[in-house]
Amino acid sequence: MSKLKGAIIGLGFISGKGQFPAYQKRDDVEIVAIADHAPGRLTAAGLAAPNARLYSDWRELLEKEQLDFVDISTPPNVHAEITLAALAKGVHVLCEKPLATSVAEAMSMVEGARKHERVVFPGHNYKHAPVVKFSRDVMNGGRIGKVRAVTLNTFRTTHAKGVTEWRTDWRRDKKTSGGGIAMDHGSHSFYLTFAWMQSLPTHVTAKTLTLDSQWDTEDNLNCVLTFPNGFAHCFLTWTAGVRKVVYSLQGSDGAVVIDDDKWELTQGKGSKPVVENGIIESDWMDASHTKWHNSMFDQFKVAIAEKDFVNRELRESVACVQIIETCYRSSAEGCRELPLTIDVTKI
Repeated sequence: MSKLKGAIIGLGFISGKGQFPAYQKRDDVEIVAIADHAPGRLTAAGLAAPNARLYSDWRELLEKEQLDFVDISTPPNVHAEITLAALAKGVHVLCEKPLATSVAEAMSMVEGARKHERVVFPGHNYKHAPVVKFSRDVMNGGRIGKVRAVTLNTFRTTHAKGVTEWRTDWRRDKKTSGGGIAMDHGSHSFYLTFAWMQSLPTHVTAKTLTLDSQWDTEDNLNCVLTFPNGFAHCFLTWTAGVRKVVYSLQGSDGAVVIDDDKWELTQGKGSKPVVENGIIESDWMDASHTKWHNSMFDQFKVAIAEKDFVNRELRESVACVQIIETCYRSSAEGCRELPLTIDVTKI
């Protein structure tokens, strides 16, 4: 495949510190244009990418540029609108998570990909963390038996801050973000459970809490996903005392526990289990996750080359949005268990 001509729409923290530096180091991508409606961010874009054309309006960018793909790194409330416009121009889309703020919007993006025969691919980058890849290799190798339960604990001391040239706290504004930590971070936990449980969940039970009452979005989520073969427990918080991820995969004959870059593998449940441990540098403390981007972008390129417009990653992103939407319903309805009614494998 020849060099892809791409554009970034929304040069915020994650694209400015994460994606764009990764693109600069690739020899198969050229970022030819950047759009951002914040003047300060366009100034920063001009300094970082002096050869790129700059736009204050993404609509003008799509109208004037001849592109292979766009990287949409805006807040979630405009993901669907920009994606549909790009698809109509014949442009492939790499879109930040969550794919959209509602199932209806997400489904419109799926239909747009199918209609215009262009790839829509979500930014599900946590599965590309090296220690997560290791856990998947352990599981697929049968070293802990059949996985029946997973736990995912994500501790953050605050919400992720936006760039200073725009609204730093936009993630706590529901109109812009679509929700709080469930909307902003839930996708990462949920798509990891799909891989580890090797299936999709059927039901969800959830409780959201807002400890910092100055905002109209939740800062804590506690939920249980029921799978055909087990369950997953996910806890997400923006009010922790430390930044950390702690994941566990509990199998029929052992377990894997991930504590940031540290891993511990236990095999056998008798009186003398075999325990191994080690460290796989995965840069969890680097919120830009630049090093994970290349692996994810390689998958995006494969989807383009194979014309896999409605790909598995896209279907999983719709599943994530459905879970997020259902989490909010469950919490509002007394934390009762609710079914996940859309079979994303059939969309």
